[in-house]
Amino acid sequence: MSGARTFSIATPSQATRRASVVVEDVAHHAQIETHVAEDAAKATESEQSMTILQGIKTYPKAVGWSVLLSTCIIMEGFDIVLINSLYGLPAFQQRFGTQLPDGSYQVSAAWQSGLSNGALVGEIIGLLGVGIIVERIGYKKTMITALALVTCFIFLLFFAQNLPMLLVGEILCGLPWGAFQTLTTTYAAEVCPVALRAYLTTYVNLCWVLGQFFSSGVLKGVSTRPGPIGYKLPYGLQWIWPVPLIIGIALAPESPWWLVRKGRREDAKKQLLRLTSRKQADFDADATLNLMIYTTELERTNTTGASYLDCFRGVDLRRTEIVCGVWAIQVLSGSPAFTGYSTYFFEQAGLGTSSAFSLSLGQYALGAVGTILSWFLMTKFGRRSLYLWGQIIMGLILVVVGCLGLATPTHPSALWGIGAMVLIYTFTYNITVGPICYSLVAEISSTRLRNKTVVLARDLYNITGMVANVLAPHMLNPASWNWGAKAGFFWAGTCLLCSVWTFFRLPEPKGRTFAELDVLFNAKISARNFSKTDVQSISHSSRMRTDFEEKGAVACVESVEATPSR
Repeated sequence: MSGARTFSIATPSQATRRASVVVEDVAHHAQIETHVAEDAAKATESEQSMTILQGIKTYPKAVGWSVLLSTCIIMEGFDIVLINSLYGLPAFQQRFGTQLPDGSYQVSAAWQSGLSNGALVGEIIGLLGVGIIVERIGYKKTMITALALVTCFIFLLFFAQNLPMLLVGEILCGLPWGAFQTLTTTYAAEVCPVALRAYLTTYVNLCWVLGQFFSSGVLKGVSTRPGPIGYKLPYGLQWIWPVPLIIGIALAPESPWWLVRKGRREDAKKQLLRLTSRKQADFDADATLNLMIYTTELERTNTTGASYLDCFRGVDLRRTEIVCGVWAIQVLSGSPAFTGYSTYFFEQAGLGTSSAFSLSLGQYALGAVGTILSWFLMTKFGRRSLYLWGQIIMGLILVVVGCLGLATPTHPSALWGIGAMVLIYTFTYNITVGPICYSLVAEISSTRLRNKTVVLARDLYNITGMVANVLAPHMLNPASWNWGAKAGFFWAGTCLLCSVWTFFRLPEPKGRTFAELDVLFNAKISARNFSKTDVQSISHSSRMRTDFEEKGAVACVESVEATPSR
């Protein structure tokens, strides 16, 4: 039918052939000039040929500003581990717990679940608001507002007199944390080129791990301190971060992608120049800006709006499913039970308080090393392979943890074996699923719906985390189910099931510009064929203008001779 959007896909039947997508030619639309498509083609070729070192030389300021904003996530990582680790702190147990028949103190499993979920409830609410607010006022104002709010809400945590007051503080702190969870990742994706995108988005995970490491270090330092200072000091240390971050973010450039979406092209160019080095004479700001304009208009031809509802329409439904699934896997792979509750887990497995905190410190140090190593692995293996094999390996490790849990009653030495396997699990998680997730959620979502898609994904992550926070304390608490290390069997099952979903649904976005990803999703290329499909250059689509206008096709897919993999 004339004017219909059609996709003719020729699946290669031989190993020597592969598919190729011809980019939609939107330059004939009234709002897009011909030179925009030509500049977009030039910028695409420039980004795809850019090395990591060239990217750093061209965008040194973008790296610095992205690192600054990502530092906000350290606060959330600090507090999330803090509340879950406080359950194993003697001073906290005696202040807020109840005495057991053996004379020890424990915070009930119900209150553990409530406190851990309090922050998540606040984050869910805050995230939904952030997705709307950021598109209206921009990244900078949203982040500064969130930092001001968290500065106020920390007072409730510091001066909490009982569990209900502590719960209210956690819920309120969760509201601004929702902004940190998403905006740090999406800002990194929008201010850097393709060559740096994976590194700056996964740096968010490193900040998360650093927050966890600092939290465990502080808790180990106060683990033997009696009285309220033992649990108040860690909360008070969170006041260190907001003021310096507010000053830094006030000086940072706004996302040029956001300005393009708002129609402020001149402002977008100014902010783009603030992100790059003036010494790079070969950098073409106009071409890069036109690539942003081209991509935005390309998406507008395929989406009717930019609301939360639009995330579930047309091709964006698939993108939303993938982003949500990717983030939920962080929970379903067992991470909350074996990293978030690590100190409490080690104690309930039979280790002393000091040894438990020492192992937690080692765990987060390994996590930081793993995140840095993931940067090198992503370059060689891509996102999809690391995410898939990471889940498979973690599932097998959790099976071993469960088996050691069965042997613990008769072989006490198995306790250290459990600790060692949890450390290996943490290292595997932070070299694969942990950091790769942040790169995937920023890349898979469309530019116009990125903030809202990431918000929905993070909300699903938090909802899944709430379920895990209900289950994990019951699994570990000696006054409840008392599974201990045998909980590894349960999480191994969910982890391996997630690997099946990953195999069939998760595409490989490595080396793709946002415009290329739009075309691949519009052409409905299967997840396993993303890396095998070439996207013809934008300039090539301009040369085919006449053919496109006659057929009314948005894109076509044709079989071509194989070329080296991207």
